[in-house]
Amino acid sequence: METLQFKTNIKCGGCVATVTPFLNGDENVENWAVDLESADRVLKVDTSYSPEEIQELIKKAGYVAEEIV
Repeated sequence: METLQFKTNIKCGGCVATVTPFLNGDENVENWAVDLESADRVLKVDTSYSPEEIQELIKKAGYVAEEIV
């Protein structure tokens, strides 16, 4: 497991509710959280996925995630 961080356009609780089934429903995502207080709306994901695979999951939910390196 690795913790990846992404700048996102997830802005509110409703947005979090939209991405929840995509992230919670994936067996390769152990834990995740979005910091809605941060200007960059940082998403932290504990996963065995590559950054690109997480970005694709977020894209399927209708949002954008840009990896923070």
